[in-house]
Amino acid sequence: MDITILQSFLPHTDAEASLTFYRDVLGFEVRLDVGYEGMRWITVGPAGQPGTSIVLYPPAADPGITGEEQKVIAEMMAKGTFASINLATQDLDAAFERIQAGDTEIVQEPTDQPYGVRDAAFRDPAGNLVRLQQVT
Repeated sequence: MDITILQSFLPHTDAEASLTFYRDVLGFEVRLDVGYEGMRWITVGPAGQPGTSIVLYPPAADPGITGEEQKVIAEMMAKGTFASINLATQDLDAAFERIQAGDTEIVQEPTDQPYGVRDAAFRDPAGNLVRLQQVT
């Protein structure tokens, strides 16, 4: 079986702030930007990897979500406990400097973890936790 990851979804609370962060701070390409009934879905991805994308979406877009569920999602996003993603880079320190210069909320500076990886953590504009790991 040949299965790959095509898209991962992260919620956003401010489409423009998320677009700026993923495009300008992380350097991702904008692949699709779709608006519908006042909502916006933005697909971004790393340059040179057209088969892997992140869809930044409005969390209330699902018509099956109740008002109470929307409230819980908003509360969890505000605390940074609703969604997360792990990314990788060959130069963690350089990437971290660029991210830190983007006025990003830093959760953890580059650290050698006891389980064998070197990584850093920060939050995107919606509060999603983003971990960035050094790979060789």
